[in-house]
Amino acid sequence: MASATRNDRTEGVEFYYESDGSVTAKDIETGLARGGETRAEALAQLAEVLELHEGGGEPIDNAEEFLRNEFDLEPDDLADVNEDDRPDFMR
Repeated sequence: MASATRNDRTEGVEFYYESDGSVTAKDIETGLARGGETRAEALAQLAEVLELHEGGGEPIDNAEEFLRNEFDLEPDDLADVNEDDRPDFMR
């Protein structure tokens, strides 16, 4: 009879406690991770990322406007960022 050990898990969430006191929640299946001040906050952030990863959310029609409104960034601020390191909506 086969059995799975903790290291063989393919789904679920792992928590990492950072030196600054924050918590990172990582989805084992996708490898996606998000952090927060508490486990609950990290899980809430991870749930949002997983929803977007699975096609949820609304499309971004104007990336430059989104950067300005949501992050107070000008597109030129990202000129030195490698194309491969940019989020999908900026490629």
